[in-house]
Amino acid sequence: QVQLVESGGGSAQTGGSLRLSCVVSGVTYSTYCSGWFRQAPGKEREGVALITSGGVTLYADSVKGRFTISRDSAKNTLYLEMNGLKLEDTAMYYCAAAARPYCTGLNSAAMTYWGKGTLVTISS
Repeated sequence: QVQLVESGGGSAQTGGSLRLSCVVSGVTYSTYCSGWFRQAPGKEREGVALITSGGVTLYADSVKGRFTISRDSAKNTLYLEMNGLKLEDTAMYYCAAAARPYCTGLNSAAMTYWGKGTLVTISS
C-alpha cells in the first residue's frame, strides 16, 4: 500500500521560509515522477513543483526562484524548500506521485498517489 505523509507546514511571515517533507512508503518513489501541489481556499488545486526519476525539476512560474524541490532517495523522502514566502502561498500543500518515471506537467490529474496535505499559512 502506497502512503505519502507530509509534514513541515505551519505559520510563517512574509519573506520567511518553511521546509515541507513527504515520507513515501510502499513504493520506491524515486523511480516515479513526484511533486507538490497546493490548494488555497476557494481555488482549484495547482501544481507547485515536480521532479522526475532522473532529477529534472519543473516549477510553477509563481514559485520559480523561491521554492526548491529535492529528494533523499535513501530516506524515500521528498522535500519542498520554500523561501521568500508571500501571502498568496497560503494553502494546503499536498505531496503526490505518478506511477511512471516521467512527468507530464503540473497537472494534478496526472498524479496517482496523494498525501493528506499539510497547511501553510503566511501572514504579514
